[in-house]
Amino acid sequence: MKEQTQSPYFGDSIFWIEVEKIKPNPFQPRREFDEARLKDLSESIRMYGVLQPLVVTRREFEKEDGGLAVEYELIAGERRLRASKLAGLQQVPALIRNGEESDRMKLEIAIIENLQREDINSVDRARAFSRLAEEFGMKHIQIAEKVGKSREYVSNTLRILTLPEEILNALSEGKISEGHTRPLLMLIDRKEEQTVLFKEIIIRKITVREAEAFARNIAKDKVRKKSLLDPGLAELEQKFKDALGTKVYIERRENGGKIMIDFFNDEDIRTILKRLLVTSGIATYRDSKKISESTPLEVSETPETPMDDRSPIEISEEENTEDLYSIKDFGV
Repeated sequence: MKEQTQSPYFGDSIFWIEVEKIKPNPFQPRREFDEARLKDLSESIRMYGVLQPLVVTRREFEKEDGGLAVEYELIAGERRLRASKLAGLQQVPALIRNGEESDRMKLEIAIIENLQREDINSVDRARAFSRLAEEFGMKHIQIAEKVGKSREYVSNTLRILTLPEEILNALSEGKISEGHTRPLLMLIDRKEEQTVLFKEIIIRKITVREAEAFARNIAKDKVRKKSLLDPGLAELEQKFKDALGTKVYIERRENGGKIMIDFFNDEDIRTILKRLLVTSGIATYRDSKKISESTPLEVSETPETPMDDRSPIEISEEENTEDLYSIKDFGV
């Protein structure tokens, strides 16, 4: 098929185009589209029409029988296109960009559109940044300028891709939040502990701060193992751990010291209290059960989605921190 040069008449103009003639953008960074939101958008389009035109490129080519055919490639507006199809529209308004857009430009526009809408998930965003860096040779500072973010934000976003595929899938599906990636990445060289923390986040719905505390304690363990730990204290710690079912830390000071017991939620506190009561002989198992059930602790319902308990200011500051994933930032 012989490709024809498009007429300048069509450059940067808005036309009504048949939806079936519009091909998707091969550089669309988003892989997941919320079906419920698409349905809501389709209902809005059915009532009010497409209020913002799509952006496409136009190509004329000669068919085998000698006639001319036209096809369009989407640059921006895939949600609107999908919703328009759901609404049963035959045509949609589109801005036809003059000339052929480069592959990099198609990816850039798609990324910027999604970032402006803030509905692209962090994994798709990281993969889009990765394509700009690897396929088009863009530096992190250049990507940052394109998307209106800091270089540190781009670098930290790209580090997400070093996580195992299982964790990336959970992040894409909203089972864990982007804030949870920080403590998980702190354990990138400790796969067993990383897996344990990931399961805690998924199963027990622990918050970002609780996940950070877990990673901090792992760091403490690492520091303690490097020091000359009193073997007697190490043995006692293990006995506490066996008895209470959680990590226990004994910190000796010049005069006395302190014992620290790990817990993630109110149910953990109840369990620890029950075991302490029984082990110390203060109460029987039956009594401890009654006591723990009557303990005035508010047991919160498990949230449907993981809770990122950082403030907006903390999130913004952490996104733009150079050594965001350095264990030293946790204040061991």
